[in-house]
Amino acid sequence: MKKFILAAALLVAIATVSQAAEISSPNTILTSLEQQLVAATKAEAAPQFNGARVIGLRPNTPLIYSLAVSGERPISFSAKNLPTGLKLDSKTGIISGTLKQVGEFTFYATAKNSAGNAGAAEIKIICGDQLALTPPMGWNSYDTFGDSVTEAEMRANIDWFKTHLQPLGWDYVVVDYRWYDPGAHDNNANGRAGAKLTADEFGRLMPSPNRFPTATNGAGFKPLADYAHSLGLKFGIHVMRGIPRQSVFANTPVEGSSFHAADAADTNSKCVWCPDMFGVDATKPAGQAWYDSILRLYAGWGVDFIKVDDLSRPYSTAEIEAIHRAIEKCGRSIVFSTSPGETPVTSAAHISAQANMWRMSDDFWDNWKFIDHNLDLMLAWRGVAGPGHWPDADMIPLGKIGKRSVGKSRWTAFTRDEQITLMSLWAVVSSPLMLGMNLPENDDWTTALLSNPEVLAVNQDPLGKAAVRVAVDNKIEVWSKTLTDGSQAVALINRGNASDIDEARAIFKSPLVTRSSPGPINIDLDITGAKKLWLVVDDGGDSYDCDHADWLEPKIFTADGEKKLTSLKWKSATAGWQKPLVNRSVSGGALTVAGETSADGIGTHAPSVIEYNLPAGSTRFTARAGLDIGGTSQNNGATVHFLVFTSDPHPPAKTATANLSFSSLGLNGKQKVRDLWLRKDLPPTENFSAEIPPHGCMLLKVQP
Repeated sequence: MKKFILAAALLVAIATVSQAAEISSPNTILTSLEQQLVAATKAEAAPQFNGARVIGLRPNTPLIYSLAVSGERPISFSAKNLPTGLKLDSKTGIISGTLKQVGEFTFYATAKNSAGNAGAAEIKIICGDQLALTPPMGWNSYDTFGDSVTEAEMRANIDWFKTHLQPLGWDYVVVDYRWYDPGAHDNNANGRAGAKLTADEFGRLMPSPNRFPTATNGAGFKPLADYAHSLGLKFGIHVMRGIPRQSVFANTPVEGSSFHAADAADTNSKCVWCPDMFGVDATKPAGQAWYDSILRLYAGWGVDFIKVDDLSRPYSTAEIEAIHRAIEKCGRSIVFSTSPGETPVTSAAHISAQANMWRMSDDFWDNWKFIDHNLDLMLAWRGVAGPGHWPDADMIPLGKIGKRSVGKSRWTAFTRDEQITLMSLWAVVSSPLMLGMNLPENDDWTTALLSNPEVLAVNQDPLGKAAVRVAVDNKIEVWSKTLTDGSQAVALINRGNASDIDEARAIFKSPLVTRSSPGPINIDLDITGAKKLWLVVDDGGDSYDCDHADWLEPKIFTADGEKKLTSLKWKSATAGWQKPLVNRSVSGGALTVAGETSADGIGTHAPSVIEYNLPAGSTRFTARAGLDIGGTSQNNGATVHFLVFTSDPHPPAKTATANLSFSSLGLNGKQKVRDLWLRKDLPPTENFSAEIPPHGCMLLKVQP
């Protein structure tokens, strides 16, 4: 899930559902090239096999797998050499059953409709101790619904997912954060402290029936999981690390053991952003018994995927191992995902052995700086990804998001070029693909980005290698991923940052403001003749986006006297996480710098750019600025510069030329080149060159 130190700032920014409905798609007018991209994803009438061709399964655990086949319905399915213990529904393409023996089993599937046949697709099932042999692909409720998703909303997204995405190989649907809170609404981002949570007699959290009506009478998520399974989909849930505080206070018995909740709890271990749980002392038998108990419950519901939050930062070694052990003996093949990030790279060997996927990045939202930072993280995690263990670049905030989650209800703020770059990068680095938008509101553009079978095939390539950066030429980066057939998927990325700040244009730049010297600093500037004003806060060079920065008592002076800048409406405002706030810190409290509180000012998250149109005749700008107590009290970050501009601080975005030398890929002579987004072969060539727009990407397949 996505979290913040305080929820108040979020609640101000979140739009109502009725407002959300009024926001129209920004993708109605597409360029010719963009129209070609959309057209390239339209499925043909004849059936075509897509998706992963290798499946991991633990012995004696139920298999839910649906053949991924696009084409006009109805389609009839058949299979040869299907292993004993499995059966295929010829009308739905769903394969179910169990395998008792460890080993590799290969079968051949065919699909037929009125338009044609697709036959002899070779599919391998590996029955053993590894799951997620290709990166998981699915949808998660958080980016749209925060902590308050309902069963009706889940079912609407599941239905759309089944129709539009499952034929391409997407197969996980996940209920995220705090499904056990009956009073959750409008994204209580940090939870409701002291809330009475829905739980069973053993203190285990249960879905709240007022939000999930089929969960009544102790049914839990089983009815919803059964519904997903009936469509050939896998079902997942989000949980917090630990044991509910309310269960510890009540000292409920731990199911299946002689222990009680207080025996398992570590009451000194608390999540800093969610008040629901205490940590578990996983060194004690009672701690392991607790995790065994909840995993038995989830397995009984039919859970196929579990995302455990508050595990990776700080890195909770003992609890990660306890959850891994509980999954192994729960009787179901459950994929294990850890969150949030950044997971320490120094723990790569440990997390690879314990979990199937883990967050390489902190919370990821729709601003280029997050992609830019993830590029650095992808470099740091190079060589780690492989079948069964995947560094996770986080959920994909495309389409319509924020209905009741972080920020306002909106269409993604990524440009269309940035959206192509995101999907290309996640594909070549073999990141799990977890979508966050409200699927039923998808437009043709967004759907096309999720539906290109050749791009998805790069992500799902069974070799499981992640791309490495092989060349950097000015603003262009070249990333290459070796594929099973010996070809290479190559991403040409224009990383040149169109949102960079040109400091040379600033009329003021503060010294570095830090935790030890938080300010406030005094600013007094002559702005005679200026028509605009930009207030900028950078991250101080540490790439940390949670710095809480305050502009205190900003004033504009004209011939008519002084005027509070906060009395004016800004033209635009951006921040590291969400919109800046007027007369409050970004966390929603009083503006407080070094113990000094002000009722007048602007609170923001660095990096931040706030633009104003100035009153006529403005001659002077004054303010004080510093790090808010909400930032200096955090463990990370707390380094910023404050800058003031009277001309646009952004340098113009520029297209860059990508010159791909095949020698950098270990290739010589003429190569076959295919544009994967347009699904079009290009002329064989000894050298390749293309113009890449700012933050854009071209994804190629190159082979001799």
